Amino acid sequence: MAKKNNQEPKFAVCISSDDPDLLTPRRIYQVLPDESAAKSNYIRVVDNEGEDYLYPADYFLFIELPRKIEQALLKAA
Repeated sequence: MAKKNNQEPKFAVCISSDDPDLLTPRRIYQVLPDESAAKSNYIRVVDNEGEDYLYPADYFLFIELPRKIEQALLKAA
């Protein structure tokens, strides 16, 4: 499980997936902080099942969103 952190929310868009049931290309995902995973080129993502798991960082591109959109995405989760 990811460490709890008071950082701003981060989001990434999926650009590749080996399991479309868990990750959908072109969909935006919330990224949770995980320094240990980042050292191995992985990121912790809340996937289609609502669970946070590690996925290869190459599957995603980080994006910056306006604050209102971030809040709406977090509220919808």
